Amino acid sequence: MYKSLFGKHISENFKESKPRLLTRTDNLLFLLSIVGLLVFLYDFGFVHSVWGKSMLRHYYGIHALAIFSVLTFRLFLMKKLGRARTWFWVEYVLILLLVAGMLVSFFSDQFYFGHTRFEQFIKENFFTIGVNFYVFLIELSKRSVNLYHMRFNPALLFVASFIVLIFIGTGLLMLPKATVGGISPLDALFTAASAVCVTGLIVVDTATFFTTFGKVVILLMIQVGGLGIMTFTSFLAMFFQQSSSFNNQLFMQDLINEEKLGNTMRTVGKIVGVTLAVEAVGACLIYATISPAPFDGIHDRAGFAIFHAISAFCNAGFSTLTDGLYDTGLRYNYHFQLVIMLLVIIGGLGFPIMFNLYRYMKQVINNRLRQLRYQEPYVHTSRVVNVNSKIVLITTAVLLVGGTIVYFMTEYDSTLRGHSGYGKFITSLFGAVTPRTAGFNTVDMTQLTLPIVLVYLLLMWIGASPGSTGGGIKTTTIALAVLNAFSITRGKDRVEAFSREISSKSVRQAFAVMLLSILVIGLATLAIAFFERDIPLISVAFEAFSAFSTVGLTLGITGDLSTGSKVVIIITMFLGRVGIFTLIASLLTKVSAMHHQYPSESIIIT
Repeated sequence: MYKSLFGKHISENFKESKPRLLTRTDNLLFLLSIVGLLVFLYDFGFVHSVWGKSMLRHYYGIHALAIFSVLTFRLFLMKKLGRARTWFWVEYVLILLLVAGMLVSFFSDQFYFGHTRFEQFIKENFFTIGVNFYVFLIELSKRSVNLYHMRFNPALLFVASFIVLIFIGTGLLMLPKATVGGISPLDALFTAASAVCVTGLIVVDTATFFTTFGKVVILLMIQVGGLGIMTFTSFLAMFFQQSSSFNNQLFMQDLINEEKLGNTMRTVGKIVGVTLAVEAVGACLIYATISPAPFDGIHDRAGFAIFHAISAFCNAGFSTLTDGLYDTGLRYNYHFQLVIMLLVIIGGLGFPIMFNLYRYMKQVINNRLRQLRYQEPYVHTSRVVNVNSKIVLITTAVLLVGGTIVYFMTEYDSTLRGHSGYGKFITSLFGAVTPRTAGFNTVDMTQLTLPIVLVYLLLMWIGASPGSTGGGIKTTTIALAVLNAFSITRGKDRVEAFSREISSKSVRQAFAVMLLSILVIGLATLAIAFFERDIPLISVAFEAFSAFSTVGLTLGITGDLSTGSKVVIIITMFLGRVGIFTLIASLLTKVSAMHHQYPSESIIIT
């Protein structure tokens, strides 16, 4: 009787403590995954002796055993609590992989795989590392949701995420195995800031200075920085947890400019999905348009294609070649350049525009299919393409066509001299695309004539479109400024476009962005000119415009900048990426409401 009551008491206590025990198990699993990632970075970031490699191999076996035990226990607790999860079958597979990883770690000397890449994959403990990384992501996704419950200013959280990512990237680039001969902290910070801010300005040669590990770190920073770390954390929360908090949705609604709150997380998923899909297609097209001769095997060629596809779509401008796309094997490869331009333009249009055009094309195709299949009359739905999309598309087309014509006329006898007729057109088109935050160059930038340099300053300043991976003041900003100027000259008291009135808030914000951007660029130019007395002012101004608009083009002075100038460029790149409005909003408290209105007076302008 006593034993029965005692057993029942233990059973009830265990039942009551299951939720608390599950929480502690999750925390332990998260801690193990963090330790595993740190050891992984130590393994791949430092050079080790034979004894050190042996110790690391045995550590991976012990680490796999620990994760295996905790993961199995967590699955047991979750089943007891009746918490059904879609990912159960995935974690069963992970447990099998961990068992395989432990066997290989402890008995790798007895296995023989024929000296293939599979052998390297097995003996480098990638099973254990992959499972550890998955566990880290799924646990991080749980905790990222809690960020939105804290009383943080969303703008401050957005700005802080970029700062944290830049410093993490700086630390990773300073690892011994990330570079060939080491890198100074300032140069590592500059490179990390340029990658996270998708700029492309470099103070060291990416091709020869960084190892494969270092280039992978740069590529990951470009990818996460291009979309924003908050987008990725929200995507992880939705992907792994299949749910999202209300605060999370409110935060992301403002960040991605989604009109309907209920569609916020679905849009986040679409953004990540479209990004990966476009980059994958772009990588395949790049792979098909480049010659295999310069590359050391298929993996090297594929790595080049993936790197440049991500760099192009994110408008980063980084290249794994010393001369960039001006390399002798690529400057006349016009098909390759067309793929790069297409990726840059798609990435620069912005996700709201892409989704809006997708809805329009889907409606048109469905109507046509109904016409052909059911002989139904064509049903036209008005206003599918909104005013924002029309303004972006028209402004982008004007800038591309105008930039191509101006480049062709001014550079015909200069940088276009060595190209054929078709080549002159493609190079001119590339010259109109790349200054709008892409940063790639297929010509010698130091040989550009002064007129096109001045045009480049304008194109860089305007940049890409809102909601895109590019920078600049954005196409909608310059379009609203032009529309407002026309409205004033015609005597109108409001701005109208496509039978719609543009809100006065949008117009005021456009002019505020223009003013603040000129102020930042002007101060950056002044500061660099102070530190670099011997560099021509036009080159200094070009560098400041390029940094603020996250373009990455240079007239050849970036590598020669002094310490003070590098710091100025880093700050300018950061301000250009996060946005001056966002930074100010993170520091100031918004006025909740204005319950008064002063008498109005006119100010003499002209």
